[in-house]
Amino acid sequence: MLHRSWIRIALFVLSVLSVLLLGLSVPALTAHAAAGKWPDKPVTLIVPYAPGGGTDIVSRLVAQKLSELWGQSVVVENRPGANGVIGTSHVAKSSADGYTLMMVVGSHAINPVLMKSLPYDTAAAFTPITRLAVSPMVLVVSKKSPYKNLTELVEAARKQPLGVGYSEGTTRLTGELFRQIGHLQTVSVPYKGGSQIMVDVIGGHLAMGFTSVLTAMPHVQGGNLRVIGVAADERMSIFPDAMTFKEAGLAGVESLNWYGLFGPKGMPQQVVNQINADLRRVTSDPSVARQMQDQGANVVLTPPAQFNEFIVSETRKWSAVAQRGGIQPE
Repeated sequence: MLHRSWIRIALFVLSVLSVLLLGLSVPALTAHAAAGKWPDKPVTLIVPYAPGGGTDIVSRLVAQKLSELWGQSVVVENRPGANGVIGTSHVAKSSADGYTLMMVVGSHAINPVLMKSLPYDTAAAFTPITRLAVSPMVLVVSKKSPYKNLTELVEAARKQPLGVGYSEGTTRLTGELFRQIGHLQTVSVPYKGGSQIMVDVIGGHLAMGFTSVLTAMPHVQGGNLRVIGVAADERMSIFPDAMTFKEAGLAGVESLNWYGLFGPKGMPQQVVNQINADLRRVTSDPSVARQMQDQGANVVLTPPAQFNEFIVSETRKWSAVAQRGGIQPE
């Protein structure tokens, strides 16, 4: 009788332990399975700018390669407006499951400097995934311009007011930094888009303009524009005759047009890690690297923590430029 009692007690203890172990393991197994299956449905990549621009081109290239790797569609969705705020706001409100991502440029870190209020907290509402690539801002003049190089243009702008076009936050503040460091008489001229700046520079209505490599490239290739300044440490192979601002005596005029990938706040770390690893795989393809370089962009794939530090430093840098120039948020 005593023997059977011990058996019943032992069986009861085993059953309790089994239930406890099962309770502990099921969530872990479920989480592991969920992580292992991601993505198991299409991923949406929000581009908060108009189709056809540099961000759109880079996003579609990356989306195509990730679609092939994942066996799931990565759908690029353009949501332009308010210098990227409309599409970015949509992402801030989206589920943090990794199925809604966004690709932005430098204006993402500058909007808090130039706008009085935003419908999201730039520093806290998103999960930084990676700074995918960088491309320096360039200064362009008409092919018929009397200024054949950056040194000549700087000398002229110290003697007389010359208009410099901008189309958004990064180009605006880059022009202001150029004015401050060079002690120039330049006058900032606003435009709704980079393409209109190119039209007026080519037509001789505007002395110069800051823009991205992608915006300038077709007009340079068409023989209507000349890139004379590169806002980076080194010259660019695609514009070998264009001086860096440091070469022209304006050390500190550095401005990168960067492409950054984000998700909503609270994305699972394993998904962030997977996206980083998979981006390294697809961008290691020589054809992808070549396409990016043809557009003046270098792949960098900054780790998330380092990318977040970069965003903070960019906002701080351009805030100081705005304050020195008396530029108030609007």
